Amino acid sequence: MTAPMPAVLQTLADLIRINSVNPNYNSGVPEAEVVAYIEAFFQQRSIKTWRQSVEPQRDNLIALIPGRDRHRKMIFEAHMDTVSVDGMTISPFEPVVKDGRMYGRGACDIKSGLAGMMHALADVAASKICPPCDLWFVATVDEEFAYRGVAEFCRELAAETCLVAVVAEPTELQPVVASKGLIRWIIETTGKAAHSAKPHLGVNAITSMVHVLQALESDNLQLSRQTHPLLGNATCNVGVIRGGVQVNLVPASCQVEVDRRLLPGETSDLVFQHYQTVIDQVMRLNPQVQAIMHPPMLTDLPLETPVDCPPVQTMLQTLRELNCYRAPVGMPFGSDASKFGALGIPSLIFGPGSIDQAHTANEFVDCQQVLTAHQVYRRYMLSETVFDAGMCS
Repeated sequence: MTAPMPAVLQTLADLIRINSVNPNYNSGVPEAEVVAYIEAFFQQRSIKTWRQSVEPQRDNLIALIPGRDRHRKMIFEAHMDTVSVDGMTISPFEPVVKDGRMYGRGACDIKSGLAGMMHALADVAASKICPPCDLWFVATVDEEFAYRGVAEFCRELAAETCLVAVVAEPTELQPVVASKGLIRWIIETTGKAAHSAKPHLGVNAITSMVHVLQALESDNLQLSRQTHPLLGNATCNVGVIRGGVQVNLVPASCQVEVDRRLLPGETSDLVFQHYQTVIDQVMRLNPQVQAIMHPPMLTDLPLETPVDCPPVQTMLQTLRELNCYRAPVGMPFGSDASKFGALGIPSLIFGPGSIDQAHTANEFVDCQQVLTAHQVYRRYMLSETVFDAGMCS
């Protein structure tokens, strides 16, 4: 006989079956069905919940267990949305367990962490142990597109009462204390349309963009001199290019989309100003080039939580107690954690799964990591040292 699947894995399978592809992507829908599932999960266990409206049919779901000190709280947050299922080689919404892995869209990013936090909170409630302070679980919308869910939650959050925010992302059970920020924007070169038989009557915007791209490539060399002990170099990548209408016309416009990852200490405003200087220099050296820096489409702050901060040390002690200690690390990708960090809340990123499997054609998570993450979240929720130590300095 096959042993029954642990409850946290059953919940993960249930969550995978629900399509929660971000509405901004193909096959996307609002997260409403996931919200209803999580809400019912906690209501069945007599745990208080409420919704926070973000957009039509897109609500954050918050659950609360009161603690001894009602004036302070620990936050456990995970997002509900996933990326598109386009190009997947497995059935995205039919979870399959094979060789100790569970497959499906969101299995790794991050319905596994979501399920682990749900069950950790439920376990604390069932234990009848009063936690040292209020425990808030927050399931948010829109992390995979524009962070609107966590942004709305933070707008109403009394940050000064928060001891720590633990954010679920696939970190392979490593505590992440630093992450890169980002700024994304469009650079456009403009020219003059003409018939391709007489190109001298026009100004080729694509040719002008070549000068811009060369300048960006040269500027990238300086990024190798900007390093962080946990995050390495800042990076700049041109990920999209659009230009021209048809082959027999001189193109009057060309656009590129730029993704620049920020290190702690950098701000999107100063970085944007730097690239404006780079573009201005291109136009001075090449009078035929006309380039426009469009306002940023998306910005996100870097995250850096001191390793000696009490919430981090408590996490490390929790991992030691569960015989799964991993040293603190940084990660290059963004998450909801930086929004808590921007409010001065000590923030950690921790969860099962590898970022290398997130968003992939055959996304999966290691089942044992899900079980371990569940135990870590539960023990951390009851930690007295986070409560006693207070905020990071």
